[in-house]
Amino acid sequence: MSLKKTLTIAGSDASGGAGLEADLKTFQEHGTYGMAAVTVIATMDPDNNWSHGVYTLPIDVLKAQLKTTFSTGIDALKTGMLSTEEVIKTSGEAIKTSGVQNVVIDPVMVCKGEDEVLNPGNVDAMITYLLPLALVTTPNLFEAGQLAGMKTPKNIDEMKEAAEKIHALGAKNIVIKGGRSIDPTKAFDLYYDGEKHYLLETPKIDTSYNHGAGCTFAAAVTANLANGLDVKAAVIEAKEFVAAAITHGWKLNKFVGPVMHGAKGVYGAPEITVTEI
Repeated sequence: MSLKKTLTIAGSDASGGAGLEADLKTFQEHGTYGMAAVTVIATMDPDNNWSHGVYTLPIDVLKAQLKTTFSTGIDALKTGMLSTEEVIKTSGEAIKTSGVQNVVIDPVMVCKGEDEVLNPGNVDAMITYLLPLALVTTPNLFEAGQLAGMKTPKNIDEMKEAAEKIHALGAKNIVIKGGRSIDPTKAFDLYYDGEKHYLLETPKIDTSYNHGAGCTFAAAVTANLANGLDVKAAVIEAKEFVAAAITHGWKLNKFVGPVMHGAKGVYGAPEITVTEI
């Protein structure tokens, strides 16, 4: 028996709902062998309203992990939280050297305002070192606006514009995660393959238990690519997978509720509508 090998280059969420913990759970649910190169460790303080601490690992530690994981022969990989320009550059150079083609870039950014990013240099580094390697990139609305050099998209036409601008930067396929921000009654994502735009739609999922949804979506795309699906099919299944996971999200404590990574296998998935627009 041989399993496809998937890698996440991402941060560790000590609470287990997002980051590499979410990625590894998702890889497992898709029948792949998951590995992780840890970039940062994120903690949450229950005595201070779950406030976050972020601890970046030394760059030599990251390089040693990347050397280990890439030596095994990776079928597909994703990136997550890359906290500094040096981490982004190091990760990008390692991915390029590895020759892995199934690369999913989840351009995780920390925002300080409605249209501001905390570390603007990180955006430039992502554009330089990561987007040209991306078979798929999966920004949310804020991240899409930052990569595209425009304000956060507020409607589908602006999502299409952002996707085309990101494609021009080198990413081959773009999925902009719109969620309920575009239409409060539905959950929209936009998929652009460089030629056509597709709208992926599910009914509104009325829950606040959605911690880790973005990581989970990108990890599902990654695992699907490793398993041989084409990009469109990988994206559609990932949408199904994360919709089920959000539908059955649960309360971890009074601060947060993560998605349920095994929900699709147990309960099935909501119907996904895919429309070319």
